Amino acid sequence: MRRTGRALRAAALALTLPCLLVAVWWLASDSSTSFYAPPLRTILGRFDDTWTPDRLRDDVLPSVLRLLAGYAVAGVAGVGLGVVIGASRRTRAVCEPALEFLRAVPPPVLVPVIMLFAGIGDTMKIAVIASGCVWPVLLNTAAGVRAVDEVAADTARSYGVTGPARLRHLVLPAASPQIFAGLRQALSIGVILMVISEMYASSSGLGFAVVEFQRSFAVPEMWTGILVLGLLGVALSVLFRIVERRALGWYHGSRGARRKAGGGGA
Repeated sequence: MRRTGRALRAAALALTLPCLLVAVWWLASDSSTSFYAPPLRTILGRFDDTWTPDRLRDDVLPSVLRLLAGYAVAGVAGVGLGVVIGASRRTRAVCEPALEFLRAVPPPVLVPVIMLFAGIGDTMKIAVIASGCVWPVLLNTAAGVRAVDEVAADTARSYGVTGPARLRHLVLPAASPQIFAGLRQALSIGVILMVISEMYASSSGLGFAVVEFQRSFAVPEMWTGILVLGLLGVALSVLFRIVERRALGWYHGSRGARRKAGGGGA
C-alpha cells in the first residue's frame, strides 16, 4: 500500500510541470491570429484527422524501427569497443586521439557523406543514427571499465576468474551503471538523428511528414507532428527507465540501502 502511494505521488509530481506548460500554452495562444503559431486548440483539433492509423503505420512505425535498429547497432558496437578500450591502457592511449577527433564531428554533418556510400534508403538512416549514438555508449563504457574496483579485480584474479567469466561476472556488472548512463544519452541523440536523417531524400517517417507539412503550409499539422515526436520521446524514456530499473535493480537497491544506513547513523 505504501509503495502504491509513493508511485502515485511520483506520477503526480512528474505530470505537474507538463500539465502546467500545456495550460500556459493553451491560454497564451488562445487568442493568436498568427498563421505560423495557431492556438493550441486548433492544433489539437487537427490531431485525430492527421494521425490516422494509416499514417501511423506509414510514418511513425518506420521511424521507430529505424531508431531501434540504429540504436541497437550503436549499443552493441559501443559496449564492445568500450570494453576493449577501457580494459587496456595501451589501447586507450592509441585510440584516444582518433576518438576525440571523431566525437567532435557533428553527426548531421556526416549525412551527405553517408548518403554517398549507403544511398538514400533505410541503411543510410540507420547508419546516421548509429554514428551519433555510439559515442556516449562507447565513452561511458570505457570509463566504467576503467573504474572497476581494484579489490574486486584482485579477488577475481586470485580465484582464477579470467577471460569471459571475468567479463561476465565482474567487468560488465561493475560498468553497467555507466553503460546505462551512456545508453540513456544515446537515446535522445538517436531521436534527433532519426528526424534529421528522414529530412534528407526520404518518403516516409516523422521527419519527412513534418517537412511535408511545412512545405505545403499545413502549419497546424506540422505542429501535430512535433507533438508526436515529443510524445514518442517521452514513451521511449519511460520504457528505458523500466528496463534500466529491472536490469540495475541490484544497483538501485544497494544505493537505497546505503542511504538508509547513512540516515539511520545520522
